[in-house]
Amino acid sequence: MAASGLVADSGLTDLFHSGSTSALTKRTWRDGNELVRNYSNATLLLSNVAAAAGDQRRGARTQLYRLENLSGAERKLIGELLGEGEVAGVVGLPDGSLAKIRESVLAGIWRVYIGTEPSHEYVEVGEIPRIVRRAATDLTSANLMIGTPPDGAMNVQPLLAEIRERASVWRFGMYAHVINLTLLPMSVIDLAFLQQSLGEGPVKIVFHGYGTCRVRATGTRNVWSVQFFNSTDNIILDTLEIGGVPIVALAAEEDLQDSAERMQDIMTAYFT
Repeated sequence: MAASGLVADSGLTDLFHSGSTSALTKRTWRDGNELVRNYSNATLLLSNVAAAAGDQRRGARTQLYRLENLSGAERKLIGELLGEGEVAGVVGLPDGSLAKIRESVLAGIWRVYIGTEPSHEYVEVGEIPRIVRRAATDLTSANLMIGTPPDGAMNVQPLLAEIRERASVWRFGMYAHVINLTLLPMSVIDLAFLQQSLGEGPVKIVFHGYGTCRVRATGTRNVWSVQFFNSTDNIILDTLEIGGVPIVALAAEEDLQDSAERMQDIMTAYFT
């Protein structure tokens, strides 16, 4: 079997490697009326988040809730209630800095951090934070330049030609085209030239569960690397997806509905 087509970013795996936490299992027993009085902004925000999750539909615009008007104690409570899920990532910004995204224990409810100021931190409800789609569109190249492959390359040129053609015609709403690199007769030289040609993109996302899935945008618009690893971190499936943000990275509509119900349960447990 050929080596992995696109090198995995092991550093990202450790970026948020604190493990997932559950809001309900971390519950601190407090008087509900006292919480409502002392954390009124947080209570309102969480109620709005629950309502937004219930109303969210596939492909709809995400809803953002900034934390700048919350006290430090309220932001801490938000973090305690939402917890940390198994999806985390980084997104490159035009100024060269990085934003961090982290899904809560409730699918489709995200924490987004841009710098360290509270005014640049927010909760977002939807399939994926909108900053991901924007960076993958604005900070990638629409043109895939295919240079002369090095000596020893065998099958990379026709593959690059296919990728360029499909990426150039893809539009939002179309199905993604998946290329399984694991099954293709590609040499190490082919794979290295493939990665060099596609370039490095601004989005990297890691999903932890029974194994690991790593999704990253390449430097070519509409082209994504999606890699699956087993529990010992050996790659078991290496693909390229030509299309929008890969579906594996998106919260499903039914998951958002479930998150709305669970958020209501959490609110009831804390504030009543």
